[in-house]
Amino acid sequence: MTSEAQQDAGLERATFAGGCFWCMVKPFDTWPGVVSVVSGYTGGHVPNPTYEQVCSGTTGHVEAVQITYDPRQITYQQLLDIFWRQIDPTDPGGQFYDRGPSYKTAIFYHTEEQRRLAEASKAALEASGRFQKPIVTEIRPAGPFYPAEEYHQDFYRKEPLHYERYRRASGRDAFIAAHWGRE
Repeated sequence: MTSEAQQDAGLERATFAGGCFWCMVKPFDTWPGVVSVVSGYTGGHVPNPTYEQVCSGTTGHVEAVQITYDPRQITYQQLLDIFWRQIDPTDPGGQFYDRGPSYKTAIFYHTEEQRRLAEASKAALEASGRFQKPIVTEIRPAGPFYPAEEYHQDFYRKEPLHYERYRRASGRDAFIAAHWGRE
């Protein structure tokens, strides 16, 4: 669906980098109002990068997900709440097992309202005292988003056992349980 068609349908986009994009699709994909979640690359300076280029750390891109959603069914604030509960927002060097610049966390805003909500949610999380270290997740304007190779799309569905082992072994699931419990 083109972005013009999305606008005509009343759909909006949200873009989040939370480390390995394999682990960021399922948490959003299961919510009513989420139309699609695409794994890809954004934030860098190389057009149409490959996975290998992004992993090299030379493109400036991060692994991210771009969500198309219906704001009449799920709000951007709800998407932000889901995002924060999937990451370690205090880690400047990557996420869990995955290290390096392509695994840093970021919120890429598409509108001024998204920027305002993202900054407010980050400030609220910082003030909550939930984490002992500063929140380092960046809030940046959205730029070009390049979908990742097909084998990276919907990985949790294509390779469910590998996906579950990876989440557990990476430390992501244990971190989420320790900091968010069953909220």
